[in-house]
Amino acid sequence: MTGPLGGTTALPATLREGERLDRDEFHRRYEAMPDVKKAELIDGVVHMPSPVSFENHGEPHAHLMLALGTYRAFTPGVRIGDNSTLRLDMGNEPQPDALLLIEPHRGGRTRLQGGFVHGGPELAAEVAASSVSIDRHAKLEAYRRNGVQEYLLWLVEDERIEWYVRRQETFELLLPDEQHLLRSEVFPGLWLDVPALLADDLPRVLATLHLGIASPHHAAFVAQLATNAPEEAG
Repeated sequence: MTGPLGGTTALPATLREGERLDRDEFHRRYEAMPDVKKAELIDGVVHMPSPVSFENHGEPHAHLMLALGTYRAFTPGVRIGDNSTLRLDMGNEPQPDALLLIEPHRGGRTRLQGGFVHGGPELAAEVAASSVSIDRHAKLEAYRRNGVQEYLLWLVEDERIEWYVRRQETFELLLPDEQHLLRSEVFPGLWLDVPALLADDLPRVLATLHLGIASPHHAAFVAQLATNAPEEAG
């Protein structure tokens, strides 16, 4: 490429599937490629997903966001993200399908800097079909190492949802109760009716969620978040 004074100028580096980069170089190249909708750095390796299927990703993703967004609407002090970049350690910059975080000034684990979330949020979620091998292994391990408290993984083709919770430095599967509900330990009242979600029964999913939101545990959590909020200057 010829420059304005007759010399040559280097073309900006681009991202390539499978390339090994550190987080800062990955982020620089990603920001220089506005046409790319999603790219992730997992354990130092660039991943650029293939086109998104409606049935295996787009629709399940929307249904999951409906549930998480409903919870967020009734829980002041909690924020939700859809395909938001996370800046973790120097080998990892994922873009989870969904996340929930407690606002930093209310005791949350992350910080917001330059418009990006730095650190592992309280909950990260992925809808996995073609990306199962990454989401269930390398990404799960990256989330664990970087302090994510809960990891929800929807295995679409297997018709199964796995919800991992932090136990000290490890992830363990959250077990459903006798009603087949998965109940978040970090976000009280976030109750997920797995059979209803897998059966596309959204009214039942939302009805169950509203029962959780109406529970004393959720009320206590909201009160705790309000207590943690800094006082506004008069």
